Amino acid sequence: MVGQAVSDLICDRVVPAVPVPFGGDGEIDTQLQDSYVAWMAEQPIGGVAIWAHTGRGMKLTDDQRESVMRAWRSGLAGKPLVCGVGVPESIALPSAASSLTDVVLRAVTDVAEGAVRNGADAVLAHPPKALAALPDAEERMLDYHRAICSSGVPVIAFFLYEAAGGVSYSPRLIERIVELDGVIGIKVATLDSIMTYQDIIAVVEGIPGVLLITGEDRFLGYSLTVGSGAGTGAGARSALIGLGAALTDCPAALLEARACAAWDRFQELTSVLDEFARATFRAPMEGYVQRMLWALEADGVFPREAFDPWCPSLASDERDRVFAAVRALRSR
Repeated sequence: MVGQAVSDLICDRVVPAVPVPFGGDGEIDTQLQDSYVAWMAEQPIGGVAIWAHTGRGMKLTDDQRESVMRAWRSGLAGKPLVCGVGVPESIALPSAASSLTDVVLRAVTDVAEGAVRNGADAVLAHPPKALAALPDAEERMLDYHRAICSSGVPVIAFFLYEAAGGVSYSPRLIERIVELDGVIGIKVATLDSIMTYQDIIAVVEGIPGVLLITGEDRFLGYSLTVGSGAGTGAGARSALIGLGAALTDCPAALLEARACAAWDRFQELTSVLDEFARATFRAPMEGYVQRMLWALEADGVFPREAFDPWCPSLASDERDRVFAAVRALRSR
């Protein structure tokens, strides 16, 4: 798909960042994966994002990434598949600054080319954390995005908060990145910094052709309305969110209400989703992936428990809390 086609398909739509269901043996549960794909294909979505932070993309092996890609590509006909691209954690990075950039650029190019080869419609550029400490970091990070753009498919830039492995791009760097040929938009995920989100909007909202995409699970409704015309439909025009990985019809309905300016319905859904987000996107934050897998189980999408191998230690009552949150949402 060309850039404008992807933008049109995901505009005013939710794009779930989907997790990968693992079994207790540490291997991908292919039966759960296939049932998840089939279920998601029936949801009112603009597309799906795989290999993103929620999908542990850069933690997966090459074979696992390809397996996930095949499952979603075969089951998601007609809807854009956005693939996160970055430097796999298995890549050994040199300590010498002189060679670090070359290794990073080569690695991300390989991942991007693999994504395109296997059917990606667009790619999401994981922030190049490894380059952030270099003396000429901004130029190197711009080169990184140029390398991803050379893959030939539409690119979505990604501002991710640092605690999750992101980079605090300067306003000037954000502007330069989104103006690159091939970049169609930027996803913004600050976690809890409304001020940062507002500052980024001020940079990008006046640049023609740039789609602002929210990744703000904890203030989703606000992120869809804030801007120069706050309360009248300004703000992000798409939502690429882990919160959309389960109970997907709810954020999809929120985006629809915003597009139709159905503000009473929008406010109602915002309240419901904020409550659900408080139960799933909470400290320890890396536990949100497991919580979303539990939410899928609680909602009947998974017939058994699925696991995130990289989940931190969680309290013994966490699963019960997620189940209760799903029941509460579905009862409204």
